[in-house]
Amino acid sequence: MLPSIFNKPLAHSFPPQSRVMSMTEYRIGEVWQDSPDAYQDYVLPLVSRTFALTIPQLPAELARVIANAYLLCRIADTVEDEPSLEVERKQELEQALIDVVAARGSAETLAGQILPGLSSVTLPAEHDLVRQLPLVIAVTHSFGEVQRRAIARCIGIMGRGMHRFQLQAGPDGLSDLKQLDSYCYFVAGVVGEMLTELFCAHSPQIAVNADLLQQHSVSFGQGLQMTNILKDQWDDRSRGVCWLPREVFLRHGVDTEALAAGRWSEGYREAMREMIGVAHAHLRNALSYTLAIPAEEVGIRRFCLWAVGLALLTLRNIHRKPEFTAGSEVKVSRKALATTIMMTNMAVGSDAGLTRLFNWISRDLPLTPLADSWSAALTYSATEIPLPRT
Repeated sequence: MLPSIFNKPLAHSFPPQSRVMSMTEYRIGEVWQDSPDAYQDYVLPLVSRTFALTIPQLPAELARVIANAYLLCRIADTVEDEPSLEVERKQELEQALIDVVAARGSAETLAGQILPGLSSVTLPAEHDLVRQLPLVIAVTHSFGEVQRRAIARCIGIMGRGMHRFQLQAGPDGLSDLKQLDSYCYFVAGVVGEMLTELFCAHSPQIAVNADLLQQHSVSFGQGLQMTNILKDQWDDRSRGVCWLPREVFLRHGVDTEALAAGRWSEGYREAMREMIGVAHAHLRNALSYTLAIPAEEVGIRRFCLWAVGLALLTLRNIHRKPEFTAGSEVKVSRKALATTIMMTNMAVGSDAGLTRLFNWISRDLPLTPLADSWSAALTYSATEIPLPRT
């Protein structure tokens, strides 16, 4: 739910060079057998440049939990994105992952079931992450009750939700904004809820603002996810998928065929403008979420601010070049990101300063008020997932 680290070099996350092997040389039990935490630190930069940037800003024990949660989400996402797997098989594997996280199944068995179904489309680092699932789960099951329950709930809701939308995925887009909200909840909003639980468990001072954080947690995740959807729409189309809402584009004169083809027009520009405005509104809620974290929690604020800043810069690039045809055309430059990180670090303890900075970066962006029907209470009423056994 998101460039090298400028304040902290990425190198600190890697094991000594003598222990680095090619992906094809890894086997469960070799190299990392007694070092699940070392493997987690090693693989994170290989599967996410964004989280390799933001997670090390967190307090050490919290970083350990959130890195683990991210890796589990990445495994779930790897299964869902694998084109060679049938939808029914994906559902079976996602349910098996939910069971493994909840200590009701074998991580070794599940890794052995997933690996043969992964094709060359899936990155080598993701192949290895699946292969080393038992190490990741060993870290998961070392956490306390609150952390395990929060992660299990997130993986359970995400897995079931992604399967629901796999059945609907296609080139014609989602029906409307309400359906897009639901999709964003399953893949990102639930992560915002999990982060809130983990932050509040970490600090009684943060827990004082639990209600306010939960109010904005889903919107926080949705702002980041919607930005990615807008940026990646052409890559998604190349896979035969579109997550944009047909109803919005139809209102601006873009029919389903034109939406599926990504056919550029003035109406397409106006629909994109509206969608950028919706994402902007959610990112404003993400700022409110961040400001509800006590100023003394500098690391947690940085974790949130850097993700929000990157999304805001990406939205600005999309707005300035609405006719882009590849995500690489609106990618945030290293210089712009470095400047934003430097400025957020300078203002990290000042709510007024951060608000001014946000307003300055977003000054040219459209802002679409969120519909009354949208609510941070989009929570999926999933079946309660039993607490993993200790």
